[in-house]
This record gives sequence, C-alpha cells and structure tokens, in this order.
Amino acid sequence: MAQGILLKVQDLRAGYGDAAVLLGLSLEAGVGEVLGIVGPNGAGKSTLLRCISGLLRVKDGSILYRGEEIRGVSCQERTRLGITLCLEGGKVLPEMNIEDNLLVGGYLRSKRERYDRISYIYTLFPRLRERRKQIAGTLSGGERQMVSLGRALMSKPTLLMLDEPSFGLAPLAKRAIYEGVRRINQEEDISVLLVEQDAALALEFAERGYAMENGRVAMEGRSYELLKSDLFKKVYLGV
Repeated sequence: MAQGILLKVQDLRAGYGDAAVLLGLSLEAGVGEVLGIVGPNGAGKSTLLRCISGLLRVKDGSILYRGEEIRGVSCQERTRLGITLCLEGGKVLPEMNIEDNLLVGGYLRSKRERYDRISYIYTLFPRLRERRKQIAGTLSGGERQMVSLGRALMSKPTLLMLDEPSFGLAPLAKRAIYEGVRRINQEEDISVLLVEQDAALALEFAERGYAMENGRVAMEGRSYELLKSDLFKKVYLGV
C-alpha cells in the first residue's frame, strides 16, 4: 500500500435523474498507487469517476482529496488540484492534429511547460511523435487512445482516472497503453484509478482492486489475493 491516502470516497450516492446508480460506495486510493476498479456494465464504475472529476453531481456522501472535501469544487478547479479523467473510447478533437490535441490538455500550464510535457508524452508513445501533424480523426483506435491519454497527462495530474482504456483495442495496442500507464506511475508517482471490464488485465497492473456490483463494492483486496479467490474468479473472470 502506498504511503498516505490521496483520495477517500465515503458512502457515495449518485445517479441520473431518479435513477440511483451509486448506493453508498466507499473506497480509498493511496499516494502513488494504481487501483483497479472492475465489474460488469451498469455496476457504476464510470459514474464513480464522473463524481470524482466533478462531471456528475453527488447526491450524498463525501469525496476527500488530500484530506479536503471537494464535493462543491468545480471541474476546472479539480483539474488544478491534480485530478484528471480520461474518458472511455479514445476521445479526440478529430479536425485537429495530434500535437494540437495534446496542447489542449495543457491549457493550465505555461507555454514552456506544455512543450516540455509534450516531449515527455512522446517518449511514452513514440508513435505520436512520428505522426504529430496527422489529423486525429484519421487515427486508429489505439492511436486515438494514446492521444486521449497523452492529453490527460498534459496537466501533470496527481490523480489520473482512466475509464476503460483498453475498450475495443487490439492486444498490442492494449499493451502499449498499459505500459505507458505503468511508466507514468513509476516515473512520476501519479496515482491511477483504472476502471476496466477486463478484470484480469486491470489487476495485472494494479496493486489493489475493488470489484463493484449494483452501485456498491462487492469485494476488495490486493490484486494477487483477488485473482486467487475462487469467488472472484467465478463472478468476475468467468472461470
């Protein structure tokens, strides 16, 4: 377990209109920790990330970041605090080239900081450097995900949240994305909340995991413990 708690979610309740999705969920992430959040469609994984990022209003409960309540803090201010969400599906600005897409993510940084940051992202994903002037709308799914992740990293977050980063990608593209995540965690001590339906893949990279079901935490523990659990394997791995 990493030293110190960066994020603590307590009894979180949220949803869309009258539809309740999170039903009293609690979890915590340590400084520099990679945390896997797994579960089936509809479990509330993406809703959780939207609440933490400020995209979705919380109905009840608490979100503590570095020990401070952030429920009433705007999305932009949460980004300034170091919280960044990379949405599912490799979202890009399709009419702009790769480099301009990345620069958009660094709007809170100085010009020098933005270009220093791009240089680092190009070391994570050399393919983006090679194609930096290519229009993003013409990229493959794996390349779009690299751009989306790189744009999220431009703000130099302390907490990076990834929503289904491997969704729809070929095995080699998945591996490239996850190796990039491993590097930024190790080299920059960025905490990562990793939401995935592919539980085995997520827990291969995460130190600990939470398994969600019906808006609550159903199981939690060290990754290797969950992967050895017969119940976890039956329910979440289908074996």
